[in-house]
Amino acid sequence: MIGTPGHKITLPFPNFFGLCALFLVVTRLIAPAAAAPAAELWDRWLPQDPQSRIVVDHYEWDHMLQTYLVAADDGINRFDYGAVSAHDRATFLGYLDALAKVPISQCRRDEQLAYWINLYNALTVRVVLDHYPVDSILDIDISPGFWSKGPWQRKLFTVEGEAVSLDDIEHAILRPIWRDPRLHYALNCASIGCPELNPVAFTADNAERLLDESARAYINHPRAVDITPRGVELSKLYSWYSDDFGANRAEIFAHIRTYAEPALAAALADDTRIRGYQYDWELNDVR
Repeated sequence: MIGTPGHKITLPFPNFFGLCALFLVVTRLIAPAAAAPAAELWDRWLPQDPQSRIVVDHYEWDHMLQTYLVAADDGINRFDYGAVSAHDRATFLGYLDALAKVPISQCRRDEQLAYWINLYNALTVRVVLDHYPVDSILDIDISPGFWSKGPWQRKLFTVEGEAVSLDDIEHAILRPIWRDPRLHYALNCASIGCPELNPVAFTADNAERLLDESARAYINHPRAVDITPRGVELSKLYSWYSDDFGANRAEIFAHIRTYAEPALAAALADDTRIRGYQYDWELNDVR
């Protein structure tokens, strides 16, 4: 008998086919995957125009965030999915339609950065709204393929004639082009364990500030770095994307200390034993 908590599997005859079936079932019970996708450049999105004067309007996304994002007592920004009005939802979908018409390859690199971050976060909110109510984004199991989990691999949007998924935006565009670990703090996966949504939209003018603020807010919350008597418990972000944060454990902790408040930085200077990794996939819902 084997299984994860709440899932027991019994194999009466431990033959080859039974073991294969057991492997498949257990793999499906473990969510999400143990490793995140690699950053592999989709060079279609490399072009930019440093002289471009195109400014993408993110006003309606800003409105959604300021209207429905709630700073909860636990220090995590939660989204009030159930309260979104029909009018605001229609306006929000209009914002996404407008993003689909932006010739993003003709924009400046800083304008592109804000565009892709906002698009990722807005599409995540849209996919939750489309399937709400759900307990977790993992329950929105619309990605193609038996091994897939959640919505990340489904092509959800079209930009310049190219169908893109959330995984495309994160792993084929943002990570390989910008190579900035702070991006992990800007992208929200609609989960409690994830870095939270910012209460304002990213723009070319505020992106640097928001990336720093997002890193600082996440790192100084115990869901990211929790000091225990037996060592440090880290968010699984630092396991899934370890190469983005540093070449080794010392470099990862150096990155964390860069944004840590004095008390946390001092604690990390004394103890860098990793007790384990944590991540809460509960929906970041107000309710």
